[in-house]
Amino acid sequence: MTEPDQPRRRWSRPLLFALGWVCTALGVIGLILPLMPGTIFLIAAAWCFSQSSPRFEGWLLGHPRLGPHVLRWRQTGAIARRAKYLACGSMALSFILLTQTSAPPIALATAALCLVGAGLYVSTRPEA
Repeated sequence: MTEPDQPRRRWSRPLLFALGWVCTALGVIGLILPLMPGTIFLIAAAWCFSQSSPRFEGWLLGHPRLGPHVLRWRQTGAIARRAKYLACGSMALSFILLTQTSAPPIALATAALCLVGAGLYVSTRPEA
């Protein structure tokens, strides 16, 4: 590691560790609630832990209920068909709700481009 990276690394590890736990909590909530995707938060949590705490990354990957979702993503990049429908439907609903606000046209266009890009990415992943 180079010298300039050390101060950044010093504060980023605790931040990524905390973010990993927030994502884990959101992932668990998403696995329980039907309209909130949980797997994406678990994937993000695993990445955060891989950068901050290999011990908790191992815990998450080895967890009997949470780990298989992350492992399937890491091994195949697969997303279940139901999850694809929920993700794309949620993005469409989000955009519809955004159009009902007083958001400026540039915000609507930016959101539309981002959501279309995310939707294309999700829909082109292999299925589990």
